[in-house]
Amino acid sequence: MNWDLEKNKKDAIEFYRLSYYGNPRKAVELYVGSGYIQHNPLVGDGAEPFIAYFEKMARDYPDKTIGFVRSVAEGNLVALHTHQVWPEGDEYVTMDFFRFDETGKIVEHWDSMQKIPGSSENGNTMY
Repeated sequence: MNWDLEKNKKDAIEFYRLSYYGNPRKAVELYVGSGYIQHNPLVGDGAEPFIAYFEKMARDYPDKTIGFVRSVAEGNLVALHTHQVWPEGDEYVTMDFFRFDETGKIVEHWDSMQKIPGSSENGNTMY
């Protein structure tokens, strides 16, 4: 199958942005396929548990921000590397992976999150 890698990257970013900033229902309506498999253990499987989780996060942490550092696409997968800043100044680097179905909709998600430490033994940034 010929995947539209640039469109998938753009759609993954917009899906994440809408969800993160408090409009997960619209994100699901626009970008999620007929099923949604979730691998983050803090979020239930399916669209409704995803929506409930991100609506709660928007209420509890309205001032959080996210920056998209890079996106990589291969086949039906998109990886996003992000920088999140949460209230109280906590910063995190995240890596999210999205699988798209044959209609170009997101149907599966994996992620990993790491708090950015104050110092580094190697002197390199997290990005």
